[in-house]
Amino acid sequence: MEDDFIGLTPPKPPAGPSEYRLIELDRLPVDKPVFLECAGRELAVVRRADDAVTVLDNTCPHAGGNLGGGAVEGDTIVCPWHHYRFDLATGRCVHAPTVSVRRYPAAVRHGIVLVAL
Repeated sequence: MEDDFIGLTPPKPPAGPSEYRLIELDRLPVDKPVFLECAGRELAVVRRADDAVTVLDNTCPHAGGNLGGGAVEGDTIVCPWHHYRFDLATGRCVHAPTVSVRRYPAAVRHGIVLVAL
């Protein structure tokens, strides 16, 4: 159901060489991960209280959990399946620092979250 999808579908044309308009900032809850799709990628998006936005690959590398369905605890996103925690600043797993999820550059301009893919 398209109305159930929180993101802008389909993704808007690139705003720059590889930058996409992802979602309006005010549609993202604070400190609650959201699953979005953009340019064929599944993403977990987190808005912090200061309106900083983190965009990560949605799939937990441990067992494929949906990070967008997880929780934010402190400066980490927690996988809902086995509770693996990933640092929002780096994407590294707190439990196994050699494991990480990809983090994408994101910015907010004029109330729109942009992501470089």
